[in-house]
Amino acid sequence: MLMKQKENTAIILGATGLSGGLLLKLLLADENYSKVKLFSRSSVGFKHPKLEEYLVDLFNSNEYKTDFIGDEVFCCIGTTKSKTPDKETYKKIDFGIPVATAKLAKENGINTYMVISALGADAKSSVFYNRVKGKMQDEVLKLKIQNTYILQPSLIGGSRSEKRTGEWLFKQVMKVFGVLLIGSLKKYKTIEPETIAKALVWLANNEYDNVVIESDQIKKLVE
Repeated sequence: MLMKQKENTAIILGATGLSGGLLLKLLLADENYSKVKLFSRSSVGFKHPKLEEYLVDLFNSNEYKTDFIGDEVFCCIGTTKSKTPDKETYKKIDFGIPVATAKLAKENGINTYMVISALGADAKSSVFYNRVKGKMQDEVLKLKIQNTYILQPSLIGGSRSEKRTGEWLFKQVMKVFGVLLIGSLKKYKTIEPETIAKALVWLANNEYDNVVIESDQIKKLVE
């Protein structure tokens, strides 16, 4: 693993989410970045000298193509079954937005593209949500962007603004039984959003051999 040349302008998709919001704070505080561009439907609600916000329709990539210029793209977009029960809308978010923005990155000469997927993503999965993530990954990889990293976290910890009862219950179970996950099962342990955000910044500034990075590997990057 070798240090890469530092870059100046970062693009974040999904900065109003949990991992994306933490990533934003890290980049704003990092002296290696002079500008952070956000593309989203809603504002993060604060100003910063480095910050540029573009409030756009993320389903229409042509709307913001000319502003989508930078050195690195961090795609933290994602939804859930409970939040987006309609499967077509879910697919537009978790497949459509990452693939469209990866294509923009390729067209605009951006050499680093990182996207948060999910553990278990597989284009051949019988589970719809895993299948969508898997197909997204395949399409992103087909673009052959020079530095492509796909992060596959397990259940993400932390507190969210919206209520997710099922997820909350599962987190409580994992707090008790997570210690039993050892060896090859370690990747299924809950991962904190701060860990994901730190790993994204690390990957942006270092060379790493793996393209698809599972949850336990994400943790090792920032240990």
